[in-house]
Amino acid sequence: MTRILVVDDDNAIRSAMEAYINMDGFQTASVASAEEAIEHLQTFGPVDVVITDIMMEGMSGLELTDYIRNNYDTDVIIMTGYSAEYSYEEAIRRGASDILFKPARFEEILLRLKRVLRERKLTHEREVMLAKLQELSITDELTGLYNSRHFHARIAKEAERFRRNHHPLSLLLLDIDHFKTYNDTYGHLEGDQVLMRMGDIIRNSLRSMDSAYRYGGEEFTILLPETDAEEALVVAHRIQESLLSAQFFPAGTSEPVPITVSVGITEYMEEEAVVTFIQRADMAMYCSKNNGRNQITSLLSNDQRKCIQCLNSWSSGNPS
Repeated sequence: MTRILVVDDDNAIRSAMEAYINMDGFQTASVASAEEAIEHLQTFGPVDVVITDIMMEGMSGLELTDYIRNNYDTDVIIMTGYSAEYSYEEAIRRGASDILFKPARFEEILLRLKRVLRERKLTHEREVMLAKLQELSITDELTGLYNSRHFHARIAKEAERFRRNHHPLSLLLLDIDHFKTYNDTYGHLEGDQVLMRMGDIIRNSLRSMDSAYRYGGEEFTILLPETDAEEALVVAHRIQESLLSAQFFPAGTSEPVPITVSVGITEYMEEEAVVTFIQRADMAMYCSKNNGRNQITSLLSNDQRKCIQCLNSWSSGNPS
């Protein structure tokens, strides 16, 4: 139910307004001062609209408006009998949604209240729609994970956080083994089913602070803040074990078809470029492929010279 709070130091006006607004189906309360209004909000929680007189003992209606707009998602309608001193523009500038000049008929107050509530509803609906559009713009439609565009934005922020706090940051890059062969054999619809299941498995293997992305095709990346390479290895094993226990039955098959992933792990190093960080995870993943697939390879910056053979395979473009 829509909640309204009336603030006026005139007992007769306050009581009459509360009764009249209640008659129209709103849940209305009333208090005699701005200080009591703040106490009411702190005790009973925010309301949808506050209707407040502008001139009161202690805190004024404009000061109350400032406080409400800074602390709550609540609209404010200001009432004043001093039209020469307080303009509509000043009230709006202070955060009011509307201003009424006394004496105002109760019918007019109710009409203004309903208009503010309609605009409030439209604003909230617009915010919800914009949030959904924003979410769609950064989400991979098939897997429900974030997309590669959001990955590049997020990894830059995580690298900046590393530079400030010097807490570890790890990156996993996963590639589904022989996925092209699977697609060619069973069809792209079955391949899409594998990708969707893979998204679920990854999502269920992470903490709330972690984030996962469909990097492209059958490749996935996972950002693990506050996590070193050794801890990231635990996450990689968890994903592999979940994938091992999952069973994939493409149409027309009576036996499950095993799906495995090759995983590369690396840890962010001081002052390195983000692109170098990503490339090292890619190198580690291709080392896993070169060593027989269904493997996990951790590759730190000072280990790169150990992977010359893998890097040669990587550069020559081994099939997935």
